[in-house]
Amino acid sequence: MDAGRSWRWRLPAGIMLIAGLATAIGWGYFLHWAPSALEYQFQGVDLSQTAGQVDWPVVHADGADFAYVRATYGAKGRDAAFERHWLALPAAQMRRGAYLEYSLCQPAVDQANNFNTVVPRSDDALPPVVFVDFSPDCTARPPANVVVGELARLLTMVENHTGSPVLLKISREFDVQYAISNVMPRPIWAIGNFFRPTYAARPWRMWQANDRRRIDGIAQPVHWDVVAP
Repeated sequence: MDAGRSWRWRLPAGIMLIAGLATAIGWGYFLHWAPSALEYQFQGVDLSQTAGQVDWPVVHADGADFAYVRATYGAKGRDAAFERHWLALPAAQMRRGAYLEYSLCQPAVDQANNFNTVVPRSDDALPPVVFVDFSPDCTARPPANVVVGELARLLTMVENHTGSPVLLKISREFDVQYAISNVMPRPIWAIGNFFRPTYAARPWRMWQANDRRRIDGIAQPVHWDVVAP
């Protein structure tokens, strides 16, 4: 192979190497990205048992002021890590909150009873969260009036138990189909990776800003969230 041909062969390989390094650096940046603490004073995580081992004092030292931990999903599902996290968070000087993953396939009354059985009423708890989204294991798409009626029933039961208004975490897709942020008078938790979400009908109180953030003290990537200033 002559020198000219060798040089031309090495050039694409060099470009590919540079591109690969740039991609790795960029991906590493996004894995650790969070909105400015100067703009958003209170920031934290939400997670379930899939996060693996959690060292809450280390998480707090890495900038998390609060944590929402999944308590239940559907009418019977209960997160195996909830109680452990719930008891550990105060000792780490972090605010704690519980959330319920709502299912369109199961009665709202049963889902509320499941949550209320698992989550104790606590004066130091953050407002309870109901997360509404489409899930692969539920293909039901009830009419909007049925969904709103079921959600209203669930919110009333959860609020009576916890003594605090529910915070509604709503995916973009769910809100587009059912307009929950428009018809349910509750604070909104919106979702948007790296960019402020604009799909909700009302200003959001919480923003899930990065759904793959890596932080010290947690084995797996978690959702990073901020409170509106």
